[in-house]
Amino acid sequence: MAHVAEWKKKEVEELTKIIKSHPVIALVDVAGVPAYPLSKMRDKLRGKALLRVSRNTLIELAIKRAAQELNKPDLEKLADYIEGGAAILATEMNPFKLYKLLEESKTPAPAKPGAVVPKDVVIPAGPTSIPPGPLVGEMQALGIPARIEKGKVSIQKDHTVLKAGEVITEQLARILNALGIEPLEVGLNLLAAYEDGIVYTPDVLAIDEQEYINMLQQAYMHAFNLSVNTAYPTKQTIEAIIQKAYLGAKNVAVEAGYITPETIEDIFGRALRAVLLIAQNLPEELLDEKTKELLNAQAQVAVAAAPQPTEEKVEEAEEEEEEEEASEEDALAGLGALFG
Repeated sequence: MAHVAEWKKKEVEELTKIIKSHPVIALVDVAGVPAYPLSKMRDKLRGKALLRVSRNTLIELAIKRAAQELNKPDLEKLADYIEGGAAILATEMNPFKLYKLLEESKTPAPAKPGAVVPKDVVIPAGPTSIPPGPLVGEMQALGIPARIEKGKVSIQKDHTVLKAGEVITEQLARILNALGIEPLEVGLNLLAAYEDGIVYTPDVLAIDEQEYINMLQQAYMHAFNLSVNTAYPTKQTIEAIIQKAYLGAKNVAVEAGYITPETIEDIFGRALRAVLLIAQNLPEELLDEKTKELLNAQAQVAVAAAPQPTEEKVEEAEEEEEEEEASEEDALAGLGALFG
């Protein structure tokens, strides 16, 4: 039987203890993260999560042992996501908040040949500080719309040189670094997270918060309208339901001419508008002074409510009149020349 180093046994025991003592266990990839950014990340996580870097094989053993000791077989599935330079991240933070924290903690990094870009890389339009040289030809060879303007390289329009998941070539890395574009990100990449029997992957955790907020607001409004329209009373809708019932009853009473303290003003208003409508079509000598005053007042209100022409429109109208007058003068001059 092969001898197992004592330090490995102690490491597995320590990792198992960490896993068992935290409700949320995540796997992160620290491969390619320089020492300094990793130490900064530890500082950001202090008090929020415990980061433990170890060997992949030891992490796998610890996860399986913890799953057995906790009697949580679903926890063992987390070991399937170990890859690269894995590390354990133990926390009480829910997986969604943890994922957001890790993503926000990432910093831009320069392009490196062979590296995979996490998102689309776009070279923006505009002038650059690059002087004329062989780099312009390399850009044009890659389809980048570059040309010399005022002694510097200028990009004519936005150009996407890489799609998310594509690999940076040596030539493109040279161009991006010369332009000062940093397409890579330095930080901890979450591989998977476990909580309450569920293993969450990045594609599940990467949610658009604003989109979900909008969806919840829209769902609330639909539910609110449905409750009001079906007269289903709730704490949130009872006031709107009563108001709707009140307005409906009032409208029925007004239409039927049923006089109450709440409807009398609306009923008399309808009657007055009907009388004035008839009066507008009668000869003026048949109208008394009071009716004439009401009609005049109604006409003034209508004039005040009508949209008034702006100064620009008045100027345009005057210009059109001048053009028409000029065209008429031209036409008359043309006739005079014809018969002169």
